[in-house]
Amino acid sequence: MPIIELPKIILASQSPRRAEILNSVGWPFEKLVADIDESVRDGESPEDYVVRLAIEKAKAVASQNKGTVLGADTTVVIDGEIIGKPVDLDDAVRMIAMLSGRWHEVITGVAFADGDDVVSGRQSTRVKFAEMTASEIAFLAHRGDPLDKAGAYAVQAQAALFIEGIEGDYWNVVGLPISLVYRLAARLSE
Repeated sequence: MPIIELPKIILASQSPRRAEILNSVGWPFEKLVADIDESVRDGESPEDYVVRLAIEKAKAVASQNKGTVLGADTTVVIDGEIIGKPVDLDDAVRMIAMLSGRWHEVITGVAFADGDDVVSGRQSTRVKFAEMTASEIAFLAHRGDPLDKAGAYAVQAQAALFIEGIEGDYWNVVGLPISLVYRLAARLSE
């Protein structure tokens, strides 16, 4: 019986979490970082924002390299507001305080580019934090290494102490909805 073979790809991301997820499922890849402007455009929805950035990252790396390139971008949304990566620890405390006791959405845009062919999609997952004390918020901000993470937390690290619920794809919250990646790679090769 034939088995599937995961195609070698180029990951257009510096995220160690995305690399860990690809490694965990045995997906062969190399990493090349895309340098793009990640500013939100006026009137752009969070869903359109993450998909646009994923496509731009994939295309930027694909324009200078042969092969199939995977781009991805993740953001946290609460009350319709995009919560990106904190600029400093005070900003991380502010973000975590916003999430305390509430549901929020984690949205990841994913795109593959191979020559002129591009496929893209997005995944959304709801996450609920427990009500947190000021000391718990400070702990997560100072010990959770928040500065390179959308929403200032990593679900698989210290934030796990405070997460009461997840509705949807856990891997999306970590940073790469691997099932969506697999489905998009299959579409690209059709």
